[in-house]
Amino acid sequence: MFKHITILQAAELPEKTDRELKEAFTIIGLPKGEAEAAGVLAEHGAAIRGMAVRHAHIDAGMLEKLPALEIISSYSAGLDGIDIEAAASRGVSIHNTSKILAQDVADLAVALSISATRGLMRGHDFVRDGHWGQHSFPLGRSLRSLNTGIVGLGHIGSAIAARMEVMGAPVAYFGPRRKPVDHLYFGSIDDLAEWADLLIVTCPASPETTGLIGPSVLEKLGPHGFLVNISRGTIVNESALIAALAKGGIAGAALDVFEKEPVVPDALRNDPRVVLSPHMGSGTQETRQQMGDRLVEALVTHFSAG
Repeated sequence: MFKHITILQAAELPEKTDRELKEAFTIIGLPKGEAEAAGVLAEHGAAIRGMAVRHAHIDAGMLEKLPALEIISSYSAGLDGIDIEAAASRGVSIHNTSKILAQDVADLAVALSISATRGLMRGHDFVRDGHWGQHSFPLGRSLRSLNTGIVGLGHIGSAIAARMEVMGAPVAYFGPRRKPVDHLYFGSIDDLAEWADLLIVTCPASPETTGLIGPSVLEKLGPHGFLVNISRGTIVNESALIAALAKGGIAGAALDVFEKEPVVPDALRNDPRVVLSPHMGSGTQETRQQMGDRLVEALVTHFSAG
């Protein structure tokens, strides 16, 4: 179809997606080794017009080696590995899959919220370990009674807000700008945390959001508050979270992402108030295939228009 167009593939992709890319374009794989990758860019960089990526690091230096690049199509929602300003200055368009994966990620956010506030994982262990009948299981919190603060009201945050509203929870949000929605808006993350009983992090990773959830926010959330993070691990200051849990500064947390994945600090792994999941927000067969389909579609649409 577009065999005259060379695409740099810097991603491990589902079998169907990988096959469709190779059928439609001339594909050059980017090796993981730094020296090998530099060799590929030196040899083929001038011919590459598109990129298929997942978690690749694409900075201004790399873009300079790709003078013909027109489009970056990302399999994931996050663009934190891409120098967006450098790409924009070159006129390179960027496409991701945040809209496609929003529903599954929102489902997980609600599941994690219920798990943290009701002690679902502790209840599982309580029964499995034979304690049921010997003493009472502690009472949890009613999700509909908790003020739910959402950090970042994009595709994922909006999908979470819709679910929490249906469940009867009051919803508010924080972001760089007010949006045309009926939810209560806070222009300060500290003010949102002070209002919230449950704080759900959904904003993208960027220099501005790195460590956004730190000591001040956790103090405002308070000893009866819960934190859920399904965005990126770098947004939550893990040391501050561990310190807050150690002194009873917050009631609990549920985390799908971590600062240095797959490494998770023992203090989080061993704390019964913390629910953990392995960065599985978009991890359903259906959504992962749709993400792959969208990656290919973005490339095909772009070059069809040209």
